[in-house]
Amino acid sequence: MRNVSLAAVQFRMGWNRDENVATAERLVREAAARGANVVLIPELFETPYFCAVQDRAYYDLALPIDGHPTIERFRRVAAELKLVLPVSVFERSGQARFNTLAVIDADGGIAGRYRKSHIPQAPGYEEKYYFSPGDSGFNPIETAYGRIGVAICWDQWFPEAARALVLKGAEFLLYPTAIGSEPATPELDSMEHWRIVMRGHAGANMVPVVAANRTGNETVGGVAMSFYGSSFIADHVGALAAGAGRTGEAVLVHEVDLDACRTYREAWGCFRDRRPDLYGALATLDGGHGARA
Repeated sequence: MRNVSLAAVQFRMGWNRDENVATAERLVREAAARGANVVLIPELFETPYFCAVQDRAYYDLALPIDGHPTIERFRRVAAELKLVLPVSVFERSGQARFNTLAVIDADGGIAGRYRKSHIPQAPGYEEKYYFSPGDSGFNPIETAYGRIGVAICWDQWFPEAARALVLKGAEFLLYPTAIGSEPATPELDSMEHWRIVMRGHAGANMVPVVAANRTGNETVGGVAMSFYGSSFIADHVGALAAGAGRTGEAVLVHEVDLDACRTYREAWGCFRDRRPDLYGALATLDGGHGARA
């Protein structure tokens, strides 16, 4: 047996950066008190979701990873509580900016970082204005509590990302998220779709999945959005093991046996029976039609 307790926290964010970080730390400490080993905080939790609009002023929110005050604070928390903490930040690196997850190990060191690969562009989700496409690729990160696969929000809609991480050895998947209403289509509620897709990653790859989302109503640059929370943990067959409501703070904790998950995954045979020689279309944008023209 190799038991690991996975956790997700959710809360609402305002424009006081210090308060947001303090709230995150308080909820992380609550998760640790409940036995958590790995705690996931929502995407870009230091501020409201500024990507709702295109505004040059928000470029100044980006900071380098080295010496980043929020990362440094959570390095101390991780070392104190012996936690793995993936921390989502707006990274500045040279002339580029990235949506980045710094994975802090249980000794306070940075085990690795991931830069968001799939960058959305839609009304209310104007991320291409702020972020360059990530260049880190999908590679598991070795931590004190196993090999973790991390991706960020829009990445979670792509089964290729989840499969690549598990093929390379990820033992569970973590998705920090900022998702809610759609300003251009206010009648659309994507919550169940959002959960189903990621639970599918768990079931298809036979690994636990954790998603942490923000809550609350935010108005940025005249664009109003409502974030629907609903953070969750799915087990290795995709069953909902723990789930939060649409509003309010939440701390979810669920223990998994990584050895039992591996045994199940190997016995089921989905990785044994894969046919990568037949999947060439996945390496193209158009299914390979252009190459045959």
